[in-house]
Amino acid sequence: MIEAKVIEDSVSSAGKRITTLQIKFHRFILPEFNTHRVFSRNFSSSRAIPTRKLIQQVCTDPAVPIHWGINQPGMQATHEMSGNDLKNAKHTWMRAVESASKMAQTMADLGAHKQIVNRIIEPFLWANGIVTSTEWDNFFDLRAHPDAQPEIHELALRMREAMDNSTPKLLNTGEWHLPYLTDEEKYKYGVDLGQQISAARCCRVSYLKHDGTTPNVDEDLALFERLAGAVPLHASPLEHQATPDVIIPGNRISMASWKDSTAHGNFSGWIQFRKLWEREMFASR
Repeated sequence: MIEAKVIEDSVSSAGKRITTLQIKFHRFILPEFNTHRVFSRNFSSSRAIPTRKLIQQVCTDPAVPIHWGINQPGMQATHEMSGNDLKNAKHTWMRAVESASKMAQTMADLGAHKQIVNRIIEPFLWANGIVTSTEWDNFFDLRAHPDAQPEIHELALRMREAMDNSTPKLLNTGEWHLPYLTDEEKYKYGVDLGQQISAARCCRVSYLKHDGTTPNVDEDLALFERLAGAVPLHASPLEHQATPDVIIPGNRISMASWKDSTAHGNFSGWIQFRKLWEREMFASR
């Protein structure tokens, strides 16, 4: 089932909103989703999750098209199949699920690594991930449009609905948008540790660890060290944390723009943790 829920929602005193959503959708539309370059995102990885777990997922909850369009010229399928044609098409899809699962298991039994084996079943997997952005209009204009592929159209509608039903929290200068941290944790650990814990928890989506288990802060901090201390740097989970830009009174130029035009990354009106961390890391070398 396609899902979207707001994890963290913030707005600056300048009125600029930043939102992080946790989403689930058909993996076969992930390339379309990733064309939106203003998004910071992390998704479950076919290289990170054990084959046994993914085969079980495919067998019990395969990703199935939500619209069975009749073939016609162009990119859109206006009319849907019906009767025996629809029944047989759905049956054929499930046969493909079964066949791919068996072939993946055979490859695994031969000793092939999961980064090879898991690719066989990718068309039938769900993509689980998080996305953070300050810019949503283009995505919704394109993907919440009836001409979009039905699966990404449904995803866009659910994302927009989740955002419409969410009220962003006002953050002032020096306060941080930190997905997956509770208010109690933000108070307890402060900004520096909070940034690191949030980044680690955003990373965990790559191997499906947002399963309701109690977070372990020591493990979070150890994971952050592996991410941020690695060479090369594994920095994408550090893109979801941000702080409001500082506007110089009486001046349209922001403090971040004045000091460092790259501090925003792909955000507008918000300074990205990744950019600050990279600047600090490179300055110390």
